Amino acid sequence: MRAYVLTDKALERYAGRFVWLAIDTENAKNAAFLKQFPIPVLPTLLVIDPKKEAVALRYPGGATVPQLKKLLDDGERAVKGKGNAADEALGRADRLASSGKTKEAAVAYDEAIKAAPKSWSRLGRASESLVLALSMAGQPEDCATRAAALYPKVRGTISGVNVAAVGVGCAGELPPENANRKPLLATLETATREAFDDKKIVMSGDDRSGLYQSLIDARDAAGDKEGAQKLTEEWSAFLDAEAAKAKTPEQRAAYDPHRLGAYMALKHPEKAVPMLQQTERDLPDDYNAPARLASAYKAMGKFDDALAANDRALAKAYGPRKIGIYRTRADIYTAKGDAAAAKETINEAIRYAESLPEGQKSDRTIAALKKKLETM
Repeated sequence: MRAYVLTDKALERYAGRFVWLAIDTENAKNAAFLKQFPIPVLPTLLVIDPKKEAVALRYPGGATVPQLKKLLDDGERAVKGKGNAADEALGRADRLASSGKTKEAAVAYDEAIKAAPKSWSRLGRASESLVLALSMAGQPEDCATRAAALYPKVRGTISGVNVAAVGVGCAGELPPENANRKPLLATLETATREAFDDKKIVMSGDDRSGLYQSLIDARDAAGDKEGAQKLTEEWSAFLDAEAAKAKTPEQRAAYDPHRLGAYMALKHPEKAVPMLQQTERDLPDDYNAPARLASAYKAMGKFDDALAANDRALAKAYGPRKIGIYRTRADIYTAKGDAAAAKETINEAIRYAESLPEGQKSDRTIAALKKKLETM
């Protein structure tokens, strides 16, 4: 969004209506903000009521310019207290979700949808938020079931795209013995493909890439390896073409994680190396390129190169994201056959994770690291 959306001149008219704030969730100085307003998904848009210091609107995920304009208008309306019972329930749901209470938020989002008047303009956002909350709450069957029911109501919109994509992912998480898995997976894969093929829906390259991933996962879940392979090849070609259109290094780098994922899935990690080397030259202060290079080199079996890239990433990274770089380093040592170094790296990651301030520290992450250490 920073490279493609927030630079759009169509947003200039909002300059005097909002105080814009970008929060670096990795920086310890923002820990107090994160404690008050947890951010589980990046990016997440919050519209905060300055008088109440409370969330008036919350939208997890990226947005196109038309989406963002509508979200800002809705956020302003919420701050001014203009709305009906459905709007009130939606606002309550956003506040619950912002507090990390995803199960309670899902109930409130459902209440908002049930209370919605005909042609309620916030139905799409409420539907997206509901299925995402159910997914994050670890309720994949409820997520898929509600997505299948809501998709026809938001078909032909970007919200329909997101409902279908999240829903098909939830359906794929259901165990094979679940009787509802196959019909839900089929229904939601069809919905996702319909959304993918709808040329009238304005989608960013990120959005379309996400749909490719959802469709690939659906084919994998259905046991269609050949179909998944074909889609992955299409996805990789699409990403290369989109990156070639980029007008700035930041725009091109926005596709790096997607392209790396596609190359890795196709078992050609070496294709990512020139791309990531270029990004590291273009954005020398950013840890992402060397961190991704480390993963590519590891997959290629070039462990010393992987560790060198990982060193550069660790030197530049800070905050919770640094833990992921430690994990990759441990995996490199494990692949290299150096079990002692792998264990010490995880111990270092635990010490670092425990040193983070409230708002950034995650007990779940620390527990997962300790569990990983026990199995090494």
